[in-house]
Amino acid sequence: MNPSMAQARVLVDELVRNTVSHVVLSPGSRNAPLSFALHDAAVAGRLTLHVRIDERSAAFLALGIAARTGRPVALVCTSGTAAANFHPAVLEADRAGVPLIVLTADRPPELRASGANQVIDQRGLYGPAVRYFDELAVAERRAGQNAYWRSQICRAWNAAYGEWRCGPVHLNIPFREPLVPDGEDDPDDWPEPLDGRPQGARWTELPDFGALPSFVVPSARHGLVVACDAGVRAASEWAELHGWPVVSETGGLGLGGTTAIAGGVWLLGVEEFLAEHKPEQVLCIGRPTVFRQVQRLLSDPDVEVLVVRPDSDWPAPAHNVRQVGQWFDEPAKPADPEWLTRWREADAAAVAAVRETLATQSWPTGLSVANELVENLPPESLLVVGSSNPTRDVALVGGHRPDVLVHRNRGVAGIDGTISTAVGAALVHPGPAYALVGDLTFLHDVNGLLTGPAESRPDLTIVVLNDDGGGIFSLLEQGEEQHSARFERVFGTPHGADLSALCAGYGVPYTLASSRVALREALRPAPGLRVVEVRVDRSRHRDLHARLRGAVAKAVDTR
Repeated sequence: MNPSMAQARVLVDELVRNTVSHVVLSPGSRNAPLSFALHDAAVAGRLTLHVRIDERSAAFLALGIAARTGRPVALVCTSGTAAANFHPAVLEADRAGVPLIVLTADRPPELRASGANQVIDQRGLYGPAVRYFDELAVAERRAGQNAYWRSQICRAWNAAYGEWRCGPVHLNIPFREPLVPDGEDDPDDWPEPLDGRPQGARWTELPDFGALPSFVVPSARHGLVVACDAGVRAASEWAELHGWPVVSETGGLGLGGTTAIAGGVWLLGVEEFLAEHKPEQVLCIGRPTVFRQVQRLLSDPDVEVLVVRPDSDWPAPAHNVRQVGQWFDEPAKPADPEWLTRWREADAAAVAAVRETLATQSWPTGLSVANELVENLPPESLLVVGSSNPTRDVALVGGHRPDVLVHRNRGVAGIDGTISTAVGAALVHPGPAYALVGDLTFLHDVNGLLTGPAESRPDLTIVVLNDDGGGIFSLLEQGEEQHSARFERVFGTPHGADLSALCAGYGVPYTLASSRVALREALRPAPGLRVVEVRVDRSRHRDLHARLRGAVAKAVDTR
């Protein structure tokens, strides 16, 4: 057995021993030793291997699997720009706390100095975005390396997962030729045994550093919970137990119990309501990233902010956070039941106003499509929501679906990799899976549809809100009338792409839903990967949102 193959087989074996069950691989020459070792481990049933030719898509596929399972996923590529294409997903994994073990193959030092092909400086390639970085020594045919290789995998696994704050790690692995098995590829033909610990144990067992989390202690009678993503269900349970109204950045998705305020983001935007119902304390779980009204609330000097966050990187729009902890404790005072009642009454009025206003609009709008999707999702569905308008739309329609699991790439809130993320998450979700994305998000990661004939296909329905460009900018300052002469070219960015032709090229079933009935029919659970397009007019976005704000303000004021 040659040194590169010996090292690769040991690294893969120790990954499995560290409970890594999914590996995403992009093909290449320099990473060939790992490719052979991973293929053999997959054939032996020791792990599930996913192969993708586009490294950026591969990385977000791994991110989706890791985010849904909560377990580290290994990600493998060759040297050069292949490794650079992992960077966007590594950044997202860092900010979102998703465990990835990135293994980049590299040329050995003597080839880096000779102007060899596909050489960049991969040492510290991802900078501070990784929890741990190491470059392994080049494998040599001598004793004393098995323990070193296994130990470094254990270090990487622990840094990715073994503490409260999960995240990505990076091992750069220089391989010398030969890069393929030679002869019998016999592990006994090596200067030392290449075995791991007995009974499949890790080489190094590590303590659970997060066994005793720190707690925040709420103490207000008039409090409000603001929940984001992974903390939504836990926040709902705490709020239900202690009588605090709970608002989520995903609206009513994932929120359960009688204290859930599905229209909360609307209420936080009504100045008159908030002036009379300003909480004394806000218990913020996670990091809010979407709505400016939430940021304003957290910046209010009259509101005491408590943050639940798994590490010391907490959100603080006005740098006024009072407490930070890894979990929430029992409140010091009982909540005021009248306080909750007033929030629930206002919520009912706001949600009714939104639905009545949407019912008067001609089909379709982004919000009406989001509403249909939320109402017609099968029980226990996964919904992956793209950035920009979709993440706002699902929160603003006020649909109350506590049974739906939501995933959003809100670590750095990019549009890249969303299709691949959805595919990865759907592959490991036990029920039906859906994604709601804009057209630019879809086009940015259309390679996420590319699945080889030997690869598993998810049961995933991707709904594309196609407004032929950057509809989100219609709702921001860039969309104001005084900028109209320059808006379309540099913000609207129409593309005219034929999504049906793209889907045909990738061999993915496609449906154009031109009515509510057609959309409902297209949302029925079905096996495999499919795309549903709904074409909307983005010139209507700004006016519709203004109408809805006015309707909510009036309903809350006159209830």
